[in-house]
Amino acid sequence: MSNVNFVDYVKIFCRSGKGGSGSAHLLRDKNTRKGGPDGGDGGRGGHVILKGNDQLWTLLHLKYQRHVFASNGDNGGSSLKTGASGEDSYIEVPLGTVARDAETKEILFEITAHDEEKILITAGRGGLGNDHFKSSTNQTPRYAQPGEPGQEGWYVLELKLLADVGLVGFPNAGKSTLLSAMSAAKPKIADYPFTTLVPNLGIVKYRDDRSFVMADIPGIIEGASEGKGLGHRFLRHIERNSMLIFMVPADSNDIKDEYQILLKELEKYNPELLDKRRLLVISKSDMLDEELKKEIIPELPDIQHHFISSIANQGLVRLNDIIWTMLNS
Repeated sequence: MSNVNFVDYVKIFCRSGKGGSGSAHLLRDKNTRKGGPDGGDGGRGGHVILKGNDQLWTLLHLKYQRHVFASNGDNGGSSLKTGASGEDSYIEVPLGTVARDAETKEILFEITAHDEEKILITAGRGGLGNDHFKSSTNQTPRYAQPGEPGQEGWYVLELKLLADVGLVGFPNAGKSTLLSAMSAAKPKIADYPFTTLVPNLGIVKYRDDRSFVMADIPGIIEGASEGKGLGHRFLRHIERNSMLIFMVPADSNDIKDEYQILLKELEKYNPELLDKRRLLVISKSDMLDEELKKEIIPELPDIQHHFISSIANQGLVRLNDIIWTMLNS
């Protein structure tokens, strides 16, 4: 998933179809000179519908399709014929897509399953034909209902990645290196901060053909919850992870303090994130011998921890076991 191709936020203008008008037709044929009302109902307009697609990982396909219109319903006809409904307009989105009203910011719904369909904008209903208005005192009504107009408006689609494990840490903590070491993902890796500008996903294989999905979230900085750095743009991806791995490099000045800063930023953004399972991983641990590790452990926060080195392939098998156990506990 390249930086250019990953899009997790789009704003689109949608319009549903208007309903067709009911018919005010009166029956006339060679055997009937003055028949009663036989006008059919108008067809409903087309809905605008969001549909989940588990083969999509980005909203890129909507970046240049900012206007989505559904078609109108047909008018009713004679002989009580109902007009055809307008064709629905489908917008395929990746799982984890949240739909919001652009004006009120209200969350409308989320798409979380393949082929799940939810109506973004309801179409206008078709009008009733004159047959519905006949009565004992009005046997030949010459009027029918017009169709309801469609609706329109601006909507925001936000993608929150669906992953089992989210990697959280400051820039250059080794998250991308770990993801590439444990999966087939090939994120951009370099020895400077902010190499990762978009989330990366990788499928980590476990024993007996089992697997889990790991997400490399772009590096958090202090103040991210207020929008600093990439701010809310990447923090929302953490909301859908089942567990969080806090990565702090072994050469950090204060591992416990760095962990607390990360935790505080998540709490400010959404306190519910603290309810997720957490694991502290000390990366780049190939620079530590056993004696240094023993000195560091008493200074660590009160949370399960594990030392790894993605470059030296140290502790990764054990990390796999820990993650699997935590995911299935």
